[in-house]
Amino acid sequence: MTLLDAKQYDEAGAKRRRNLIAGTVVAVLLIGLLAWVFRYYPEERVVDHFFAALQKQDFETAYGIYWHDPDWRQHPQNYKQYPFNEFYTDWGPGGEWGVIKQYKIYASGTPKGESSSGVIVEVEVNQRAEHARMWVQKSDKTISPSPY
Repeated sequence: MTLLDAKQYDEAGAKRRRNLIAGTVVAVLLIGLLAWVFRYYPEERVVDHFFAALQKQDFETAYGIYWHDPDWRQHPQNYKQYPFNEFYTDWGPGGEWGVIKQYKIYASGTPKGESSSGVIVEVEVNQRAEHARMWVQKSDKTISPSPY
């Protein structure tokens, strides 16, 4: 085969190949961006359910979400370090946040410079300037006040 016997340049095939490569690059970038934006979604969802239960004043459900154990009433002895009556004192109508009328997930992230076992979810409660910072353990989705 000589240079004069070479195949004709296929302009349509080259255009298809270029479009396929460009589309693949855009799709990979889009998937990466979505993964980055929603990387803390599971932890934010747990906190959202927790505050939704508090807003409905369903403190027993909120306590179950806090410990990630909806059947906590079957074995309350497992939660002696933070029993339900203390939880109610802290999160009930007389607690630091009062009656929760509205809330909004404000931000979420991990502590800087650490590979962390949990996520800090910041929640704006009743439009207060001070936000509630909740720590959600990645492994079992239990909630506690943020240590940071």
